[in-house]
Amino acid sequence: MVVLRRIVIVVLSILVVVAVVVFGFRAYYAILSGGAMASLGPEAPVTIAAGAAYRDLNKNGIMDPYESAAARVDERVQDVLSRMTLEEKAGMMFINMITMHPDGTLLERPTPKNPFTFLIPTTSTMIVRRHMNHFNILQGSDPVAMARWYNSVQKLAERSRLGIPVTIASDPRHGYPSGPVAAMFAGAFSEWPEPLGLAAARDTQLVEEFADIVRQEYRAVGIRMALHPMLDLATEPRWSRIMGTFGEDGDLTARTARAYVRGLQGESLDTASVATMAKHFPGGGPQDDGWEAHFSYGKEQVYPGGQFDYHMAPFVTGAMAAGTAQIMVSYGVGVGITDENMGFAFSREIVTDLLRNELGFDGVISTDWAVLSDKRVLGRTLLESPGWGVEDLPPVDRAEKALNAGVDLFGGESNPEWIVELVETGRVDEERLDSSVSKLLRDKFLLGLFDDPYVDENAASKIVGAAHFMEAGRRAQQASIVLLKNADMDGGSLLPLGEGERLFIQNVDSSLTARYAAVVDDPAAATVALIRTHAPYEPPRGSTMLESLFHQGDLDFKGEQLENILAITRTVPTIVDIYMDRPAVMPEVAESAAGILANFGASDEVILDAVFGRFEPTGRLPLELPSSMQAVREQLEDVPYDSENPLFPFGFGLGYSDPHTTGGQGE
Repeated sequence: MVVLRRIVIVVLSILVVVAVVVFGFRAYYAILSGGAMASLGPEAPVTIAAGAAYRDLNKNGIMDPYESAAARVDERVQDVLSRMTLEEKAGMMFINMITMHPDGTLLERPTPKNPFTFLIPTTSTMIVRRHMNHFNILQGSDPVAMARWYNSVQKLAERSRLGIPVTIASDPRHGYPSGPVAAMFAGAFSEWPEPLGLAAARDTQLVEEFADIVRQEYRAVGIRMALHPMLDLATEPRWSRIMGTFGEDGDLTARTARAYVRGLQGESLDTASVATMAKHFPGGGPQDDGWEAHFSYGKEQVYPGGQFDYHMAPFVTGAMAAGTAQIMVSYGVGVGITDENMGFAFSREIVTDLLRNELGFDGVISTDWAVLSDKRVLGRTLLESPGWGVEDLPPVDRAEKALNAGVDLFGGESNPEWIVELVETGRVDEERLDSSVSKLLRDKFLLGLFDDPYVDENAASKIVGAAHFMEAGRRAQQASIVLLKNADMDGGSLLPLGEGERLFIQNVDSSLTARYAAVVDDPAAATVALIRTHAPYEPPRGSTMLESLFHQGDLDFKGEQLENILAITRTVPTIVDIYMDRPAVMPEVAESAAGILANFGASDEVILDAVFGRFEPTGRLPLELPSSMQAVREQLEDVPYDSENPLFPFGFGLGYSDPHTTGGQGE
């Protein structure tokens, strides 16, 4: 509740400021967008040449090589590249967030209802004036509205000089909405466990099915690039982004990554694919003391156990082996890894020497978001740029370093004029841009965006959130549940529960629970209690809204959260279900609870089905659960299975039919 109040206060403060200035901005943005629209040409006509239909993207009445579906991809790339201006090349090398009105219309001016609109330029400004054609869509709106918006974006791009289509990307939006941010992105899409839960299921066929369903739902609304999977290894249990990983085991992560990429891309990138951007190379998990690399106090990635290659391996034997189209580079500064002492996106040793040359990756390499500049509104910094090691340099100098390092795409920025300046002043050769733009164009051609970028708006609602997709997601949630404890009660195990129970519940829907058992308001009147809670975390170190969204710090239950659980376990046999977005240190809970479940994103219904035996939990821990915070502090950040005498080891998982089943290291 404290974290939620802080988020609300920060958001309301921003909205108050926004409301004061919005009306002045409206007139400004109206003039800006109107000017951008006035510079557009007509829509691209579909024309017949040599017996074949083609989209005349540059509106010259001739089927140029880049407009011909029969031409080789490399020929098409070189043709359009030869026609592009310096400004158009620079614009292609940026990808930023983009947003929309709920009804699917283009958002052309800031609005107090959507604070993101004050951090990014208008849609027409980015596409028409800045020649950008890569965007990261934020909302999880109605599927038909999303499809309508997407088609409008493509129609806008079609009217540009060369008609280069837009590539829409998305962060993960299929995890079960366990919090306000996840829910914002999820919308109508099918609901699955977080990636950590996919790893707990230990089923690569399920992972490939998941990714294939994501592919179908994404394509229905025009999303053609996945800003995932996340292949960082969760060897430092205090890190805040563990829920997006596949756990701490390198082999498990690599196997899961191959299935994930195959499900989204297929055997190779083509018109049916969603391109994947694996992240965060060379592995962002070993954060010093677990602090998040978005913030200056968490910029260092450390390798006290000498396990740099272990963290890099899932990219090589996982995503790259399956043909991932793109890779995102980590924010972190690798301590003792390079001679440059700067974030990996600025390191030629990492980007070009290692990833490009030694490992042979020929796809697109992207920075993580906002490494070039702070995000400011009305003179106030809302997001400090995580351009670690180059903090004292202006954005244009940072861009030069990143280009020299070898990156192709700048995430979270909308400033191609910096690249134009570098070329016009002779600091960067235009041929350097051609290398990156060629790779970006290649992906657009392989995805079929030049030939037919549009989607069927009426079909979107039939595909996104389809009943059989939702059912598959529910089954995956079931497969990810890990049973950690099942105490003996009167000669038998407590779980599964049978009929006739009187259930005291916390954080569980009471009307749903009433379908399974009688719900009572007093633990003393119950035969069993069921508590749903989350892995512990500390309050944010700073005061920014972004920090409040990351769960960092200590992992042990304490204070009000612990006392509440123990008060109930002292009164009645209690089942504790813990949402583990990262490991929990819970010796007191493990001792006092009669049953413990670990979930990685699951609905109340799935948890109740597990508790009442409608399915048997079969998941196994994708990471170990340490026995104490002292053990956590003494382990090495880059080494897996490294805490002394863990309470529950990696691979642990009980079952109802065989209550003594467990896993082990590396399985």
